[in-house]
Amino acid sequence: MTSTIENTKLHTLLGDYPNTMALKKGEVTSSLVSFDFANVKVANTAFKPLVREAKFDVGELAIVTYLQAKDYGKPYVLIPATVLGRGQHHTIAYNPQCGALGAHDLTGKRVGVRAYTQTTGAWVRGFLSDDYGVDLTKVQWVTFEDPHLAEFKDPDFVVRAPGGTTLVQMLLDGELDAAIVGDQLPDRRLAPLIPSADAAAQEWAKRHGGLPINRMMVIRNTISKSRPDLVNEIYRMLRASRRMVPPPAGSLVDPWRFGVEANRGSLEIIIDYSFRQKLISRMFSVDELFDDCTRALG
Repeated sequence: MTSTIENTKLHTLLGDYPNTMALKKGEVTSSLVSFDFANVKVANTAFKPLVREAKFDVGELAIVTYLQAKDYGKPYVLIPATVLGRGQHHTIAYNPQCGALGAHDLTGKRVGVRAYTQTTGAWVRGFLSDDYGVDLTKVQWVTFEDPHLAEFKDPDFVVRAPGGTTLVQMLLDGELDAAIVGDQLPDRRLAPLIPSADAAAQEWAKRHGGLPINRMMVIRNTISKSRPDLVNEIYRMLRASRRMVPPPAGSLVDPWRFGVEANRGSLEIIIDYSFRQKLISRMFSVDELFDDCTRALG
C-alpha cells in the first residue's frame, strides 16, 4: 500500500529579497507545503491586514509590529528566521541648507518619522538615546501614518503632521530638523545625520552581536501548535533559499540570521528599546516570543 502526502498551501506574505528569491521562484520546493504568495509590491503595506485581520497564514513582519502584536494577543508566533536585517544609522537625515546639526543636538528638536511605531524609527531612537545622549521624550516626533496595530495610541510627545504635507518636503522647508527617511536618501539636498553611518553601523554590530533585525517570519499560532511538521519544513525552505545567496564577510554583519540564539542579542535590544519608547506595555523575554515548536528551530 502506498501513501500520499497531502500538500498544504499557505497564504503567505513575503517580499522579494535576495535571500527569498529562490523560494519565491520555486527553486526551493517541498512535497509537504506550498505557498500562495500575496500579490503585494511592498510587503509593509500588508502589515496592517496581517495584524488587524489575521489575513495570512505565514509571513514576514517588522519586529516592533510583532512585539506589539504579541502585546495585544494577536494569533501569531515568531519563527527565528530574519528575512531583512541591516544597519540603521544611515536612515536618519537632515537638510544642511538649514544649518549644521549633529545627532547629539536633537533634544528639543522636531524629527519626522513615517509612523512612531516604525521598526527603523525604534532602532534609530535607541541609538540616539544610548549613544548620543538624546532625551527622546523631549523630541517632538512628527508622524504621517497610523500604527499597524489599531489598539496602539502614540505617546503625548508624538504629533501628527498637518494634512497634505509630506515628510521630505517638511524637511526641505525647515519645518523638521531631521527625519527618519529610510534606506535611501529621497532627495540629493539631504545628508545623513550620523557621519560615516556605515562604519557606525559596523561598529555597533560588533558591540552588540550583530546587525539590527528589521523583519522576521511569523506563523499563525494554530498552525504551529497543530502542524509542527509544516513549521519545520517552512524553516528548512527559508534556510535553503538563504543559502543560495553568497554569505556576507562576517557573521556579525549577516543580515539573515537563523535560530533563536543567533538572533537573541538583537531581540533583547529591540525589546528594551520598545519598552523604553512606550511601544509595548511590558518587557518580554526573548523566549516568550516563540512557542515550543518555533523555539526549537536551530
